[in-house]
Amino acid sequence: MTTHRKSLLPGFGWTLHGDGKTIRPGAVVTPGERLGWFQTTGVGMQHVVAMFGATFLVPLITGFPPSTTLFFSGIGTVLFLIITAGRIPSYLGSSFAFLAPVGAATGQYGMSGALGGIFLAGLGLVIVGVLVHFAGSHWIQRIMPPVVTGAIVALIGLNLAPAAWNNVDQAPITATVTIVSMLVASVLFRGLLGRLSILVGVVIGYIVAVLRGEVDFTAIGSAGWFGLPEFTTPTFHIGVLGLFIPVVLVLVAENVGHVKSVALMTKQDLDPMTGRALIADGAATMLAGTGGGSGTTTYAENIGVMASSRVYSTAAYWVAGIFAILLALLPKFGALIATVPVGVLGGAGTVLYGMIGVLGVRIWVQNKVDFANPINLAVAGVPLVIAIANFTMVFGEIVFEGIALGSFAALAIHHVLGGIARLRGTDVGFETQDDGALASPINAEDLAKGDVPRDGQQENPGR
Repeated sequence: MTTHRKSLLPGFGWTLHGDGKTIRPGAVVTPGERLGWFQTTGVGMQHVVAMFGATFLVPLITGFPPSTTLFFSGIGTVLFLIITAGRIPSYLGSSFAFLAPVGAATGQYGMSGALGGIFLAGLGLVIVGVLVHFAGSHWIQRIMPPVVTGAIVALIGLNLAPAAWNNVDQAPITATVTIVSMLVASVLFRGLLGRLSILVGVVIGYIVAVLRGEVDFTAIGSAGWFGLPEFTTPTFHIGVLGLFIPVVLVLVAENVGHVKSVALMTKQDLDPMTGRALIADGAATMLAGTGGGSGTTTYAENIGVMASSRVYSTAAYWVAGIFAILLALLPKFGALIATVPVGVLGGAGTVLYGMIGVLGVRIWVQNKVDFANPINLAVAGVPLVIAIANFTMVFGEIVFEGIALGSFAALAIHHVLGGIARLRGTDVGFETQDDGALASPINAEDLAKGDVPRDGQQENPGR
């Protein structure tokens, strides 16, 4: 007979699962349980490794300090656990949805201006979270059905294609090796290593870059062993609003999808926590924007770790968040990450941006979007052209570029044309929402494996 002991941590009383060393056959370690602290620490460190490659790619591509992003990633994870009262296991890593707006904002207003945009996006997510907490999430599903969500996800990835080519063109051999390595690793390896195909490809590309003399190690020698990361304060410009508003839509879909996925795997009703999850991610993103970190989102790599280990304990995420903060306090570590050369970034970007685009298509396919309907066809087609060509409109100081215009076009075409069709009685087959499932669209585990569960689907722990 096993006994259960409560944790001494105030507010987070985890029950010891079994003997604390093994998981009972057919059972899982739920968010409110934990293994022994030695085992829990091991799982927590595994979560840091899982998010590592993807989380660092965003600051490397945008030019943000990697250590600062890691620092706020760890703090954001701890903040998320506190706001959600330890009920939703999640690690908050860098969101790919910020890549294009950060790049555009940095070009116009510098890094501080981009941080202002990140802060405002976080604030927008907090506002949505408050509304969801009191009114429920059903209205989100009506506003953003699969045809719209898929279009927004696809156009974000395809809009970034020129940025990938600019990097690849500077070191084509290294970029090609990185691309091939990432793709081969995703099908060659099983389990955690397969889920880390992004990191594997970056490491192999980095080794090739070193052999080709494309890596400068000077900054590592001059960096200290211990110290705070580099902080930058934001500045606020009305012009960034058009760049960052669409990001809020993606973050909403990602967080709602994460909550549904965790609920499915743990067999718990987490719908009442959806608003808190949105508020938590928004607050973490705002915090990152105040000091120089990348905008955050819930991470699907860590869903993969949970599914394979059957450990959903939020205690492991406390360990992960604290471990990430400690790593961020090692300047030499951050300097090493910052040496990743442009060819590796170009190769990784080619794979990631392309798969982001295709993930939008996957959302359409999984939800059986009917493209015989001319409205759905327009929602999918017109925004993609706007984003790929990077249409731009300027209204005073506010600049709307391809992603913003494409996102607004997807929403407007769907709802305006749908309303006209209903009034005219020509809305045969037109649907305003799906079965209530929202995908988690731009998490890097999706990019590598595509195995994050949705409603009605079961995770495959063997992958």
